[in-house]
Amino acid sequence: MRESAAITREELKLSAAVTVAVLLAVGLVAAWSVLIPGVDAWENIVVAVIGSLRLTGPVAAAFAAWVALRKRRALRARPKMARVSTWRALKAPLSIVLVVVGAFAATVLVLAVKTVLTEQAGRLSVAGLGMGMAGLALYVMIGWVTGWLLPRALTPPLAGLGCYALFTWLADGSTWADRLAPGTGEPYDLFQGLTSAAFLDQTMWLLGLTLALLLGWAAWVTRRPLVLACAMLAVLAAGAGVARLVTKQEVAATRPIAYACEDWPITVCVHPGMRGGLTELSAAFTRIASRLSGTPAAFTRVEQRPLGSELRAGAGIVPIQMADLSNGFADEAVDAYVESLAAKCTDSPGDGYREIVVAWLRGEPLPGGPLPEHQYAAAWFSGLSEHQRREWLRMFYNDFQACRLSSRHFGGGPGPMADPARPTPSVTQVYPIYPTATVSEISPPGWQ
Repeated sequence: MRESAAITREELKLSAAVTVAVLLAVGLVAAWSVLIPGVDAWENIVVAVIGSLRLTGPVAAAFAAWVALRKRRALRARPKMARVSTWRALKAPLSIVLVVVGAFAATVLVLAVKTVLTEQAGRLSVAGLGMGMAGLALYVMIGWVTGWLLPRALTPPLAGLGCYALFTWLADGSTWADRLAPGTGEPYDLFQGLTSAAFLDQTMWLLGLTLALLLGWAAWVTRRPLVLACAMLAVLAAGAGVARLVTKQEVAATRPIAYACEDWPITVCVHPGMRGGLTELSAAFTRIASRLSGTPAAFTRVEQRPLGSELRAGAGIVPIQMADLSNGFADEAVDAYVESLAAKCTDSPGDGYREIVVAWLRGEPLPGGPLPEHQYAAAWFSGLSEHQRREWLRMFYNDFQACRLSSRHFGGGPGPMADPARPTPSVTQVYPIYPTATVSEISPPGWQ
């Protein structure tokens, strides 16, 4: 019996080492997929490692279930389980919790290496890391109890799959139940930061449920009334955590931050964690600023705002929103702003003229459109120089914004009633005709 027990201990030690390696690898891959692209902030690391629990948690549950069923098989030769002391009963599941939490800490350490070597915004949320550890402990206890109650070969993988399905369902829910799963909620906004109070409430619930499972199992194994009483206290703590999570109203308060800005040729300001996108944003909005110069939409400053907030343009200020710095983020911000300049027109001819101007502002090829009048307008507008297009927009910006553009704004080409069979004239160089003033008369001094 001693030899068999020794072999079991060696197997458990080897399995623990393999589990740590697997959890570290899976945790790094899962956390990397959750990281917000291009964001240099401590909160980004915390959100990533908490998000990795969706994969590492089920692995931990499967490992705990495997150890539990092996442990129960080893104890079957004992005549009376009641003689097992409380500490001896708790030693095995607590050891698994320490192994899993150690792997979690190693994942945080690896991700923090790059963070320490570079300048990071924000601060490390200790409460968030504590909530992640409490979540892993709950996964372990679910797996342990499942493996002990159902000591079958298929129990470990089923425990892992069951945990994944359960917590994924909770996290993806639209009701208050999504707060019961260890997570931060999506999408995450850097401007709001991480709320320590919410993490503490989640930790209370997760730890309470974990201790209730652990002590309840220990009371059943050892037959100790005192352990059962402690389990009931843990249930009360879990209930208090749930009550706080359900009743507390989340206030999306934006923390004051010191913007990271680039001041030339226009001022572009973003969250410090996204300062890596300043150059690309500045280049994209500088082109738009030059084309809108002299119009009511002229601006000299671009500011990033929190996700979900109402964007109201101020005098010379363009508000934008960015979730991350993935490929094309600057173009998406420009497209959103250009689309907000003028609402889509309700009539097809008017919207076709609007799309011509919008495409030029974006730097895209001018659309010809299905109607001959749009094809003529696109050809006419493409024949203007960049300077002439800017002057044209200065004169007719109000018409563009109010959806009043028509063929008369584009050289008076074929109107809506033109013969479709008539070929569209080829325009090589057409200059706009201003009704009361020339371009030089309406241009401000020094305009190039």
